Amino acid sequence: MVVAVLGVVASLLGVNRFISGSGLNLTALLGFALVMGFGGAIISLLISKPMAKWTTGLHMIDNPQTPDEAWIVGTVRKFADKAGIGMPEVGIFEGEPNAFATGAFKNSALVAVSTGLLRSMRDDEVEGVLGHEVTHIANGDMVTMTLLQGVINAFVIFFARLIAYAIANRGDSRERGYSGGSYLVVIVLQIVLGILGSLITAWFSRQREFRADKGGAMLAGRERMIGALRRLAANEGAVDTQHQALATLKISGARNWMVFFSTHPPLEVRIAALEKM
Repeated sequence: MVVAVLGVVASLLGVNRFISGSGLNLTALLGFALVMGFGGAIISLLISKPMAKWTTGLHMIDNPQTPDEAWIVGTVRKFADKAGIGMPEVGIFEGEPNAFATGAFKNSALVAVSTGLLRSMRDDEVEGVLGHEVTHIANGDMVTMTLLQGVINAFVIFFARLIAYAIANRGDSRERGYSGGSYLVVIVLQIVLGILGSLITAWFSRQREFRADKGGAMLAGRERMIGALRRLAANEGAVDTQHQALATLKISGARNWMVFFSTHPPLEVRIAALEKM
């Protein structure tokens, strides 16, 4: 959505003119693609924390009012200190068992857990979840995912327009530029290439889950991390499937029958990886 809005603005301002009388200006097109691709990804990263608060209806724990809230905040602080990052904001959202971390900067991030997770897990299992989320922040996973998404966006924008231009100007046509149908071709190509690009981002997302599991085991203890994943596996039918915009940020994702598009590895595979540590 962010990239689409930037595209409309670019069209209105006339800054997307990469077709000259002599043909396609590849340098201008590449510059346009990079600005649009990385611009959209970076804007999404910068607004990730306020958007997460808004879409999930987070109850922020600024001043703990109950022993449970004080324990959650204290546990996050302990793990943040151990991981060498600033204290994240902490919040609770209504929903089935899940948790997520987000934010553009390591020292001002956000960790959130669901009410369903707190109700269904023991304290030691919740510690494993919190260790996992703090590791995501310490690893800079939000930033690296943004950079990867920026590259994917740029390639999609560049090649969609390059291919559409080649189609529109095939043969001996003397007219250089886009026909009316070329813009529809660009849209279709962006969708198709975007789907192919999502295979790469989904693969990276699965790898970072393994790394966060390992980090959670180091912060909270391996048995606590394994216990948390086993509890999630036992409650897999009740995994939070709301707030799909935050799907890649959560500790557990809904199973996807097309495994290559899954943002999370199967829980049993993650448990097996930890047992081999």
